[in-house]
Amino acid sequence: MPDAAAPGSRPATTQLDALIVGAGLGGLYAIHRLRGMGMTVRAYEAGSDVGGTWFWNRYPGARCDVESLEYSYAFSDALQQEWKWPERYGTQPEILRYINHVADRFDLRRDVRFNTRVTSAVFDADAGEWTVLTDRGEVVRARFCIMACGNLSTPRLPDFKGLQSFKGAWYHSGLWPTEGVDFTGKRVGVIGTGSSGVQMIPIIARQAKHLHVFQRTANFILPARNAPMEEERERRHKADYPARRLAAYDTPFAIGGHPKPTRSALEVSPEERRAAYEAKWQEGGSISFLYTYTDLLVNQAANDTAAAFVREKIRGIVKDQEVARLLCPNDHPIGTKRLCLDTGYYETFNRDNVTLVDVRSDPIAAVTETGLRTGTASFELDAIVFATGFDAITGALNEIDIRTTAGAVLKEKWQAGPLTYLGLMVAGFPNMFIITGPGSPGVKTQMIASIEQHTDWIADCLGHLRAHGLDRIEPGEAAEAEWVQHVNDVADSTLYPLANSWYVGANIPGKPRVFMPYVGGFDRYKRRCDAVAANGYEGFTLTRRQPAMA
Repeated sequence: MPDAAAPGSRPATTQLDALIVGAGLGGLYAIHRLRGMGMTVRAYEAGSDVGGTWFWNRYPGARCDVESLEYSYAFSDALQQEWKWPERYGTQPEILRYINHVADRFDLRRDVRFNTRVTSAVFDADAGEWTVLTDRGEVVRARFCIMACGNLSTPRLPDFKGLQSFKGAWYHSGLWPTEGVDFTGKRVGVIGTGSSGVQMIPIIARQAKHLHVFQRTANFILPARNAPMEEERERRHKADYPARRLAAYDTPFAIGGHPKPTRSALEVSPEERRAAYEAKWQEGGSISFLYTYTDLLVNQAANDTAAAFVREKIRGIVKDQEVARLLCPNDHPIGTKRLCLDTGYYETFNRDNVTLVDVRSDPIAAVTETGLRTGTASFELDAIVFATGFDAITGALNEIDIRTTAGAVLKEKWQAGPLTYLGLMVAGFPNMFIITGPGSPGVKTQMIASIEQHTDWIADCLGHLRAHGLDRIEPGEAAEAEWVQHVNDVADSTLYPLANSWYVGANIPGKPRVFMPYVGGFDRYKRRCDAVAANGYEGFTLTRRQPAMA
């Protein structure tokens, strides 16, 4: 397969069986799985190395909110037995080290082209293949295109007036400098209090001369209870890995080890309920807390009991009760936004060098040369950190010009919100698969489990096509419409749509408000995917391109 063309020469052309966009956790497993089937495959990665989300998100305190023994690949028992996690929750450097180990152990880098961004992808209906262009001038043709570009890979920078005039330094959590940042002695402003803000704020506060936290929306935050990995706990977990992984497949979040709740929060006495919440609070973790009762995400009255418990905890930790009031969420049910895990977050607001600024009541008006100003106040800052999240789930796909010679354009089709069948494919775009795309449960699960489930389904599908002499698959419009309706019906039966979250694109101005993840549960979703395949890929049209007439 030739390399990219030199400047001034004709573009090089590469022929593949399957092209993969992205070399994060999804792209790497897709290489391994498809290469094992004898396919010629290559991934194109904008970054300079593997890792995806964990390559870019190097901000201080970056850490996974799923326990390390769960947040890892399951496809190789040797891999999961040999790797040792030093803490209950893996840090970004440790997770990236793990991903690099996987890439080396399975020799995956040789099929990745780094520092290369895919700019366009066109499906030629006559040729029955995709033609992909990169920003390095390479032309790639492939029968199948696998989009593994991630759900949180397109950083969102607010369009604040005057940002370019700021004479200090500014950073985005998703584009953090490789060499890190030292905030010692500086006046720092952090804008945003989602997961990345919650993780970095305690660490920056310990360095900065003064830290201003600009909060628009208070989020529910639970204690992580992170600690060094206990050897006996690790031994027990690894000894039972196969059963644990199978058990996880039968849960909504693809995470095992938490007994399924059996009662409503409203069926028990206030004393029993409080004791149950307290036990979960002391245990730490988000899934465990949401598993306290059966109805925390579907019944507002039940949810109110959990939310009231957490607000009481906030008021008990934060000494200044006005600050505590601002930190208590009051505009969404608990769990309907991604729950953040806390290591000293609320305690940080007891520090003399930390100020909480409520920019919901007094919005940021502009960035100035020396800081920023709201409608009523100015703040002198040496550095600004944007913890403002991503154009989630659809952002990375919409950055690529994806179309077909039949006239379909993905951005146009998704103008009112994403449409997929099973979150895996899009009607009108043959042979293009998406790993953890909109309409799948990916972001609501242990992501690596969803990545493996999606990729295995795709690989099995390609094997089915090959075994039957077929080379084209496309979902039908009716199947796609039915799935989209199902995704929305399930969401509407829960409390999730009541929150202005990135699940509905609420953090991106102008983005259509559509609930994008499937919240019916990983277990229910996997059963549906398996049934579709078992029924001859129900809802899809499978064909063979006819040879040209002589």
